[in-house]
Amino acid sequence: MNLPNTLTILRIFFVPLLVAALVQENVSFRIASIFVTREWLALAIFLVAAATDLLDGYLARRWRQVTTIGTLLDPIADKLLVSAALISLVQVRVLPGWMAILIVAREFAVSGLRSIAAAEGYTIKASDLGKTKMLSQVVGISVMMLSIGNRALHFPGMILMWTVVVFAVLSAFSYFRKFWHKVDEGVKKRRRRELLQLERKRQRKPLRHQSGLGDSVGGAGLGTSGGTIWKPPGVS
Repeated sequence: MNLPNTLTILRIFFVPLLVAALVQENVSFRIASIFVTREWLALAIFLVAAATDLLDGYLARRWRQVTTIGTLLDPIADKLLVSAALISLVQVRVLPGWMAILIVAREFAVSGLRSIAAAEGYTIKASDLGKTKMLSQVVGISVMMLSIGNRALHFPGMILMWTVVVFAVLSAFSYFRKFWHKVDEGVKKRRRRELLQLERKRQRKPLRHQSGLGDSVGGAGLGTSGGTIWKPPGVS
């Protein structure tokens, strides 16, 4: 277990802490002279988790520690973190439910496309729209968290979340437009190869059957006519 993978797993463990900090109304404590409320605690957890997303990828590439488990867990951890934050904001009634559903559905749709593309041998890299969406997502969710205790931030937060929705839809359309045709063609070619192989197997079966019948008939003929050779009696 290397450090980048540890950071990815740590981001997954931040998810229940984030949900607990957001949905519990009486979470507050004091650090020295600073009074920390639930929205500030949730914001701190969310930003630290988002920072691990940047750090684990950077370290994995720099130290050449890109692993299969890290490649699989990293997008899962990102989607768990974002989905948990959005659903929790809906729970505390600062974010419309349809907006959270749309963003989460986009994440799962793109993940499904990535899985299909990977099975067909294609790699879908993050586009500029996708990166912009991720940045606007972090900023928008952060402002919406702060709006729990400061209602004046709700309107700016909603503007940012609308920006997230726009970038989410545009980036999803871009991914599907670029790669769906390739993936669809790859699936059709694989199906075509499978059908050709099945057809060849069907054509070979009658040939083998006829060859087997020919051998058995030929063997039977030898056994009947040539198995016993008649010799004339000797002349005395």
